[in-house]
Amino acid sequence: METIENKYRRHDYEVRIRFPEFTCLCPMTSQPDFAEIIINYVPDELLVELKSLKLYLNSYRNKGIFHEEVVNRILSDFTEKVHPKKAEIIGNFNIRGGLYTTVKVVYP
Repeated sequence: METIENKYRRHDYEVRIRFPEFTCLCPMTSQPDFAEIIINYVPDELLVELKSLKLYLNSYRNKGIFHEEVVNRILSDFTEKVHPKKAEIIGNFNIRGGLYTTVKVVYP
């Protein structure tokens, strides 16, 4: 994940990024899990570079990982690189076994 300079840091504003094609693998069954990942953040000095974010999110495609873990890991990696004032990651996971799962994590 790469960053670029935020040239408008004197203003607080929110950036919303939707990634509707997120996939990872269920660690129990190795079956694919599909989700929409939503990233909302208030930048400080840096912005996330979008192509690098897309490549980062696509890196989960072949990883066996639980829904709760993936959303928390994305937030940890995102805040470590971007250092936002605020951030929220939401994972809206598609139905599996009759259940929809939504995981939301907030920073700070």
